[in-house]
Amino acid sequence: MVGPKRPVIVLFGSSIVQYSFRNGGWGATLADLYSRQADVVVRGYAGWNSRQALQVLTTVFPKDSLVQPSLVIVYFGGNDSCKRHPYGLSPHVPLSEYKENMRRIGLYIRGLSETTRVIFLSCPPVSEKMLVESTRDDGIHFSAVASDILAAEILKAICEAKWDPSLYLDNLQTEFEDVMYPIQPLTQ
Repeated sequence: MVGPKRPVIVLFGSSIVQYSFRNGGWGATLADLYSRQADVVVRGYAGWNSRQALQVLTTVFPKDSLVQPSLVIVYFGGNDSCKRHPYGLSPHVPLSEYKENMRRIGLYIRGLSETTRVIFLSCPPVSEKMLVESTRDDGIHFSAVASDILAAEILKAICEAKWDPSLYLDNLQTEFEDVMYPIQPLTQ
């Protein structure tokens, strides 16, 4: 823990989360907007599915931690829904198991503290054409525009939530006051 206590917002998921702190990513946007009000922490694991997430849940979120997250934004599902490989060489998870894994993840996270909240992100649309044609903008991961849309929707959900205490930007205290100095020319 560094400095005064702030709310902690944890992004927990697969590559959609891991890559969210790249330039223009939705995680970076949230961290920027919440700077001096909350700590936004990424726990993203590219290629992972809900089965793997469940296996590390108690390590990533220990119940005996002195600081528990105020909000956990969870995204798993893209890898779970991949086409099943005949020899089991894919991250595919059957739908019934995926639903149970997500239920267990949500219950565990909600049990961390009385004020820990959870937002689940659903799977984004996939561009099958881009999956086949591209190796760079791959049809699964978010563009900067998609990241902006997601960040706005997350903020809208936080704003509309009836959480006590509120985690919306405008309702959180800013750490220390802003100090703006007039810009002086370097030479006279």
